[in-house]
Amino acid sequence: MNLIIGIITVFGCVITGFVLEGGHIAALWQPLELLILFGAAFGAMIIANPFSVIKAVLAEIPAVMKGPRYTKTDYLQLFGMMGDVFNKIRRQGLVAIEADIGKPDSSEIFSKYPKILADHHTIEFIQDYLRLVVSGSMNTFQLENLMDVELGTHHHDAEAPAQAVNRIADALPGFGIVAAVLGIVITMGALDGPAEELGHKVAAALVGTFLGILFAYGVFAPLSTALERRARQQADWFVAIKTCFLASLQGYAPQIALEFGRKTVPSECRPDFEELSNFLRGAKKE
Repeated sequence: MNLIIGIITVFGCVITGFVLEGGHIAALWQPLELLILFGAAFGAMIIANPFSVIKAVLAEIPAVMKGPRYTKTDYLQLFGMMGDVFNKIRRQGLVAIEADIGKPDSSEIFSKYPKILADHHTIEFIQDYLRLVVSGSMNTFQLENLMDVELGTHHHDAEAPAQAVNRIADALPGFGIVAAVLGIVITMGALDGPAEELGHKVAAALVGTFLGILFAYGVFAPLSTALERRARQQADWFVAIKTCFLASLQGYAPQIALEFGRKTVPSECRPDFEELSNFLRGAKKE
C-alpha cells in the first residue's frame, strides 16, 4: 500500500506543479520516449542478471504492495510451532520428531500452523536442522556455524532483486539522456520546418530526460529500498528460528528458548512477553 500511495504522491505533486506553472499534461505523454527509456533499461537488466533474478524481481514487486513480509501474528504462529516441536522433543525424545519432519504435511504439529506450513523455505530450514539434531553428529557450535553460512547465502540471494532494481534506477537518467539525444538528432534533421514543429520535437526530447530522472529517483530507487527491506525482514525471520534452535540445544526450557528468539524480532512486529505466553497457552488447549 505504501508503494501505491508514494507513487501517487510523487507523480501527483510533480504533475500538479507542472500544470500550475502553465504546462500542459499532454506534452508529457511521449510514448516513444518511454519505449526507448524502459526498453533500454529492461534490456540492460537482462544483460546484467540471470533469469532467476528477473523472475524474482517480477514476483517481489507485487509482494511489496501487500505490506510487510511478516507480521506479529506470523511470529506468534512461528513461536507456537517451534514451542510444540521443542515440547515434543523434551517429553518424548528426539526420535519422536522424525515422523513430523519426514512428512510435515501430515504432522499434527505443523498442520496446526497452515501459514507457516505453506512457507516452503521456512519448513525446509526447520526440517534440515531438526534432521541434523536427530542424527546427533553435530554439536551446538558446528550447527551455529552452518546456520550462519546458510543464512548468509540466503540473504545474499534475497537481496538480488533489490540490487537489480537499484541498478535500473542508476541507469535510467543515462537512458533519459540517450532518449533526449535521439530527439535532438531528429530535431536537427527538421531545422527547415516550422518553428512550432521544432518546438514540439525539442520538448519531446527533453521529456525523455525528465522521465528518466523522475522514474529513477521517484519510483525505482525507493522501490529498491523497499525490496531491500523485505529481504532484511526475511533474514530477521530466520535469525529468530536459529536463535530458538540454539537456545533449545543448549538445554533451555522451550518457553525460555522461545524468549531468546522473541528478543531478536524487530520491534514493529515483536510480540511482548504476555502476548506470546497467552498465545502458547491457547495453542496448548487446542
